[in-house]
Amino acid sequence: MCGRFSLTSPAEAVEDYFDLDPVEPFPPRYNIAPTQPIVIVMRDTDRPAGSNLRERQARLVRWGFVPSWAKNPADLPLMINARSETAAEKPAFRGAMRHGRVLIPATGFYEWRRDGGGKPQPFWVSPAAGGLVAFAGLYSLFLAPDGSEVETAAILTTSANATLRPIHHRMPVTIPQAAFDRWLDGRRYEPRHVSDLLQPVAEDFWQAVPVSERVNKVANMGPDLQEAVAQNEMAEADPPSQMNLFGQ
Repeated sequence: MCGRFSLTSPAEAVEDYFDLDPVEPFPPRYNIAPTQPIVIVMRDTDRPAGSNLRERQARLVRWGFVPSWAKNPADLPLMINARSETAAEKPAFRGAMRHGRVLIPATGFYEWRRDGGGKPQPFWVSPAAGGLVAFAGLYSLFLAPDGSEVETAAILTTSANATLRPIHHRMPVTIPQAAFDRWLDGRRYEPRHVSDLLQPVAEDFWQAVPVSERVNKVANMGPDLQEAVAQNEMAEADPPSQMNLFGQ
């Protein structure tokens, strides 16, 4: 799964990597947690014909998918991830797999290795080549009971490759730049046309280092969270928590 991730590249780098119009500057984020706002990149279906605007747009949405048909999000589990193998058939994600495929900019993610009864060891997982990556995501626009519109998203996951399997059996789906258009274009490409993208990346794509348990606490942030430590060199912190989408 993917329960925490990071986006520390500047807005200009995100613009270049995803071919976007200027993005409002944002600070580096070292510990993005469920229910917080995240950046997504989606196809701009409302772009006027002949417009000079690019075909992709960036938006801020809440990390925690709520299907458009949901009546009360409090009755649903917190859906921060979706299994890529079954998303096209699951009622919660079926519509989004057809019409709500998005990209989620990231510079890496955190995963916890659980060995028997000991404390889970967090790892910082980042691309070996450095820079940005694009997680495959699903988007949903939910009409809240108070009439407000809430934009939400989840990260698609797949089986871990050999590099990450000793840490966890799942990892985020990563979409290569050459496939951005195909992934985002739900009009021309049905889920069956993009199923080949929902595969583990090459064994040498990711690198992982053990990091401090400080990452467990949402309030902790900063580059020190990604510094390698001796395994089980832990700071006092609360374990990662599962939060309701609306903080209830």
